[in-house]
Amino acid sequence: MNESQTSRDLNAAAYAASVHVSAAPARAPRILMVCTGNICRSPLAELLLRENLRTAGIDAVITSAGTQAMTGSAMTPEAAALASQYGASHTRHAARQLIEEFIADADLVLTATREHRRQVVSMLPKATRYTFTLNQFARLVAPAARVDASASAGAGSAAQNSAVEPVETFMRLLPPVIKAPPPLDFAAFIADVALTRGLHPSPIPPTLDDVNDPYRQSTTVYARAAAAINVSVTTITAALIAAGV
Repeated sequence: MNESQTSRDLNAAAYAASVHVSAAPARAPRILMVCTGNICRSPLAELLLRENLRTAGIDAVITSAGTQAMTGSAMTPEAAALASQYGASHTRHAARQLIEEFIADADLVLTATREHRRQVVSMLPKATRYTFTLNQFARLVAPAARVDASASAGAGSAAQNSAVEPVETFMRLLPPVIKAPPPLDFAAFIADVALTRGLHPSPIPPTLDDVNDPYRQSTTVYARAAAAINVSVTTITAALIAAGV
């Protein structure tokens, strides 16, 4: 091949490499919240996460259901008041009974307690890959947990990276590729989080992964449950923003 032809080939390659690449739009992540009656904890988590993600400009479909739902019922007045207190733009809600279809349609299922998680998985075993308690998921995606997991995964890849052959000289002369960041593969993100479960044993006591049921309890119990939900929702929102959802 003569010099002129080589030059033309390199120029063509440089042009192709510098073309802006657009990513096709992905389906909005679908997140399902689950508790018992679907009138306290799960709708509160639903409303707060939806509001947080909307404020962050993240397009997601957030729903909720109950394992023994008071079908058609609104949120309890206490839960509705706390939802407003924590920034929900409205408290409209009608309780729904959890069915397999809701679980199958979700990309992520977040439950109030470990028992709810067990019930979800018993209804649809494959959902174990994307079902967590709300507090558990927040714990796994918290910055410190993600750094620890990355360090563990990276330990085995350093040697592999060092063995990669250097790129050909003429390829280094090409201008940098200008690419639009690809949309996050939400399912892959959840699968990645699921893989870290074994790296982070359950807290002591394990009940720290649960949000206690405030139904027919005192305002203090309601406030405690709402505060726990808000902390977890805030942590999850930050993690999704950082992940580029």
